[in-house]
Amino acid sequence: MTIYKSTNVQYLKGVGNQKAAWLANLGILTIQDLLEHFPRRYEDRRQIKAINQLTNGEMETFIATIIGSNGKKSARGVNLTKIMVRDHTGIAELIFFNQPYLKTKYKLEEQIMVYGKIQKKIPYTQVVNPEMEIIGNTGFLASGSILPIYSCSDNISQRWLRGLLKQALSYLNTSEAEILPAEVIKDNHLIGHNEALLNIHFPADWEILKKSRERLVFEELYLLQCGLLYSKRRNRGSLSGIKHASDGHLVRQLEQNLPFSLTHDQRQTLLEVKADMENTVVMQRMVQGDVGSGKTVVAAIALAKTVENGYQGALMVPTEILAEQHYRTLSELLSVYGVRIALLTGKLSKYKRQQLINDIGEGVVDIVIGTHALIQEDVFFKALGLVITDEQHRFGVRQRAKLQSKGKMPDVLVMTATPIPRTMALTVYGDLDVSSIKQLPPGRSPVKTFVRDSSRRSLVYKFIIDEVTKGHQAYIVCPLVEESEKIQAQSAVKLYSELKQSFFRDISCGLVHGKMKMTNKEKVMADFYQQKIKILISTTVIEVGVNVPNATVMVIEGADRFGLAQLHQLRGRIGRGKYQSYCILLSDNKNTESRERMKIMTQISDGFQLAEQDLIMRGPGHFFGEQQHGLPDLKIADILQDVDLLLKARKAAQQTVNSKDMEKIVPVIAARFSNHFDIMLQS
Repeated sequence: MTIYKSTNVQYLKGVGNQKAAWLANLGILTIQDLLEHFPRRYEDRRQIKAINQLTNGEMETFIATIIGSNGKKSARGVNLTKIMVRDHTGIAELIFFNQPYLKTKYKLEEQIMVYGKIQKKIPYTQVVNPEMEIIGNTGFLASGSILPIYSCSDNISQRWLRGLLKQALSYLNTSEAEILPAEVIKDNHLIGHNEALLNIHFPADWEILKKSRERLVFEELYLLQCGLLYSKRRNRGSLSGIKHASDGHLVRQLEQNLPFSLTHDQRQTLLEVKADMENTVVMQRMVQGDVGSGKTVVAAIALAKTVENGYQGALMVPTEILAEQHYRTLSELLSVYGVRIALLTGKLSKYKRQQLINDIGEGVVDIVIGTHALIQEDVFFKALGLVITDEQHRFGVRQRAKLQSKGKMPDVLVMTATPIPRTMALTVYGDLDVSSIKQLPPGRSPVKTFVRDSSRRSLVYKFIIDEVTKGHQAYIVCPLVEESEKIQAQSAVKLYSELKQSFFRDISCGLVHGKMKMTNKEKVMADFYQQKIKILISTTVIEVGVNVPNATVMVIEGADRFGLAQLHQLRGRIGRGKYQSYCILLSDNKNTESRERMKIMTQISDGFQLAEQDLIMRGPGHFFGEQQHGLPDLKIADILQDVDLLLKARKAAQQTVNSKDMEKIVPVIAARFSNHFDIMLQS
């Protein structure tokens, strides 16, 4: 049969049902998956030495003949196998633990290639648990080459996987090989696709390996950028959106009667948002602003604009607590002008939910604020004009698209308090225009941040008591809900119990965490907001959006367990009023990286700078948590290390989406990234 990249890997020689299942555990189902299972590192085995030339402590390669073997059990029950080998310069001893079968696997007088860490001992040079290969065996010989090392499982050996890749590469079809347009390849000095695949797995030298990686990284980022830019182009081209009129009476009244002055960044962002809304092209804009920078008022004015044009607005947020807060804030700002606002969350009774859904469908409600409940199948809008998602990084691409599909091409505004580093903005949000609000409202003082270890805990608690005595409030955040035998970290439940009976026995304390019933959680949060509770002990459930201007202290237990972005989000819960606020990071961790992360927190208060640092320190995989952002898994590109290639790929993609070549690229994007661009590729 003809083998294609889409062919099941089981059609390769030597892959039965069991091996196929083991490969599936590595994410390898097809020949394409196998070819894109790229090496995680390489070992240079081109330098083959004689035994007497081997260097102590180095990873080195030599060829020798087996002259004997023996095995025994140690006093501790460990199987110890020794294989003696020699070449023309000396003898070496190969030592293996718990691999007794090796005695029979390798025969006397067989010539083998050995690779491992050299230990110069007397009387023999020793190598513990080396990699060995019989010379003359069929299959891929690792000696004299730059050897690829893959992510494997216990059931899949490096040698067997290399052999399988050799077999798959031999089936490469030149007719289906080239994905990129000839002009893109020429302009960016790239080698061919097949040549790159061959040499990324089995490079002849480091130079061709570098060229192969450049080609494959460029290709991956180019296709991703084509997908994002194609999405933006479609929204701005053939798909005509709603053209809102210039500011009317409602928007002008709202802006004139705001109880505060807008910052320059807020005004600039509003100009950009309004210009988008007044255009027939569908708005696709992200507003990124540091914690407390005033994104909500921008959202309120945009919602008022769509309402005065006869449309409805929808605001989707990740938690019910945040939904409640936005409902209160928007009601205070807009209800006085007769704007009808409703809250749709999962806690509504069946009767009230159905009544509200009917009102939304009939246009009785102007603005709906809600959680994921907004994108359920039975929710319909009479005339949806504006869709806003808050804390965008907590929603996937499909969730955003699903909410947008509730209307006939409504404008889309996404907001995030997690500033996005430039490289992430180009990859994750390449289909959006970006506005940034970096200025904090006037009168806000930067939060003072300190790092303390547990020996200062009692002084920290005394400081909290002093602040509460002044009429202020405090948060204490723990990494865990309950105690864990596996994780040595402070739990909220235990700490709440201890502090309520000791340091804070005369102060009203509250406990909130993700395992509580929503009604109980919201009761505690409401009491804290109304100052009935003075000290709130919680998990990171309070990370997003809660606004209590009277809170001036944030103590973070086990601060070393959090990334910079999350620490900054937590710190952003305080410093929202006119009082000086303090963030205290508690940690006994002496790890260099953890200490550096906390030191940065004491030095930098700008969320945009911290986001860049967090991306550098923790990598893109941790930046948004567990794949919430909707970015496809990158097989070979690293957006931190490959920024230059990313910019080149984006430039090439910008040219492609405006050319006939895009017709050939769309099916490729559909095959590679269909789960991430499914809405875009449906028509």
